[in-house]
Amino acid sequence: MSEALPWTPELAATDRDKVWHPYAPMPSVVEPFPVVSADGVRIRLADGRELLDGMASWWSAIHGYRHPALDQAVRDQLDSMAHVMFGGLTHAPGVRLAERLTELAPAGLEHVFFADSGSVSVEVAIKMCLQYQRSQGHTSRTRLMTVRGGYHGDTFGAMAVTDPAGSMHQLWADVLPEHVFADRPPTVLTEEYAAHLAQLAAQHADSLAAIIVEPVVQGAGGMHFYDPEVLKLLRGICDEHGLLLVFDEIATGFGRTGELFAADHAGVSPDIMTVGKALTGGYMTLAAVLCTTRVAHGISSGEAPVLMHGPTFMANPLACAVAYASTGLLLDGAWRTQVAGIEKLLTTHLEPARELPGVADVRVLGAIGVIEMRQPTDMRTATKAAMDQGVWIRPFGTLLYVMPPYVTPEEDVERIAAALVAAARASAPASER
Repeated sequence: MSEALPWTPELAATDRDKVWHPYAPMPSVVEPFPVVSADGVRIRLADGRELLDGMASWWSAIHGYRHPALDQAVRDQLDSMAHVMFGGLTHAPGVRLAERLTELAPAGLEHVFFADSGSVSVEVAIKMCLQYQRSQGHTSRTRLMTVRGGYHGDTFGAMAVTDPAGSMHQLWADVLPEHVFADRPPTVLTEEYAAHLAQLAAQHADSLAAIIVEPVVQGAGGMHFYDPEVLKLLRGICDEHGLLLVFDEIATGFGRTGELFAADHAGVSPDIMTVGKALTGGYMTLAAVLCTTRVAHGISSGEAPVLMHGPTFMANPLACAVAYASTGLLLDGAWRTQVAGIEKLLTTHLEPARELPGVADVRVLGAIGVIEMRQPTDMRTATKAAMDQGVWIRPFGTLLYVMPPYVTPEEDVERIAAALVAAARASAPASER
């Protein structure tokens, strides 16, 4: 096995001066921590420290790192081909993965369009909605309805259906298409909220193509959990007005919330669903858009009888092979026990944070644990407090949260929870400590 590239002062200088990291200035004012290897649920830094990964690499590495089955899938696929274009050609890894996804997905999602990232899959889903309505003769239906507090990605179509008020995309509010935003969905559905959704959809129905939401869990928009009954309500509203229902399951799919898909909490099937992140177990970038036969045939019978999209690395064979192996690991159902165990431990060990100064809320769902502060946290302070406990987290805004790999042992889940509580304690305003 080859050795990892050594981290040198020269690389550190180049990283600082040449590499633009996400949500950071150039040059960087905060040096990132160099990682030299990862194994199981731990990442090893260049200075020799080992950290439990409480983030599963932005929620994707659900099986941990260097999983034998996933490693082998990559090696085996490399023996035949790493990539080939999907336009005019096809290959077994892509076809097998598409079949697997339609078997796992909520009922009725029978067709798969591959993309190369979560944000791009949202762009494809939006394009599907608009092109479907156009193919049905509804040329005025050019907008979408969604809810406040959502997040769907960083590309322009995805930014447009992300809550523009106070979000990281507020900078672009004056150049993005204007969609229709309902209030953030409640933790318990009320008659007032149901009436609000129904009235808003009815008011704008003639201009709407679809409704898009993150089902049950709003991720980067606030780690907000809401009543699955809202999904049933949305399904009825869409059916009433001839709208498509889109579920963005990029963050919630493949077991994170305790169900295979968050839609399963409500027993609701959307017309279109996006998946990504955990699709490949965190090994490679890949996403997919699933849709019903009605949507696929509707688009294919329109004035432009093809879906006008085609990413260069669509259905990359290497990514499809490892995604097939990753989804295969979910078939035995062990993830249900693992996620339920994580949920129980996080619930128990995060609860003491509720009494800490500056804490607004503590909430857990599936393998997601959240401590919400009343004021925005200092990321460096919170991160250091967790790292001092041997745990990696990535806070944002008022939120301290973890989404560990499903395979994290009990004692490590407890350590992750303790580190999050320590981060909350360190993040409390000085006047309240």
